[in-house]
Amino acid sequence: MDVWWTVGIWVATLALSVGLGAWLVPLVLRHAESRTAAQAQAEALAVLGNGTWIGLLERFAISGTLLAGYPEGVAVVVAVKALGRLPELREHPVAGERFVVGSLASLVWAGSLGMAGQALLVSL
Repeated sequence: MDVWWTVGIWVATLALSVGLGAWLVPLVLRHAESRTAAQAQAEALAVLGNGTWIGLLERFAISGTLLAGYPEGVAVVVAVKALGRLPELREHPVAGERFVVGSLASLVWAGSLGMAGQALLVSL
């Protein structure tokens, strides 16, 4: 396979994973939070405020590990994220639902694109 096809698939997969995921995950969160009280939403946002950057890096890492043929890396990414957020989630349990919904939406999106990119790489 031509090296440029490989590079193009990697770049396109990672860009779609990170870029469209930055739009998709907040959309899922808004839908999930439509039934949550405003005070709980405000507390969750205050606790998990820097989640956008974490989510971008998470999607990049998940798609990247799958493209590289190392699916075990997904477990590492999820574990590091969970352990990093554990102290905040213990102190503010109301933020837990937002964390789980956002993480799952991000994981499903990045995993889907990573597997699709890997399938393209294998088929070429």
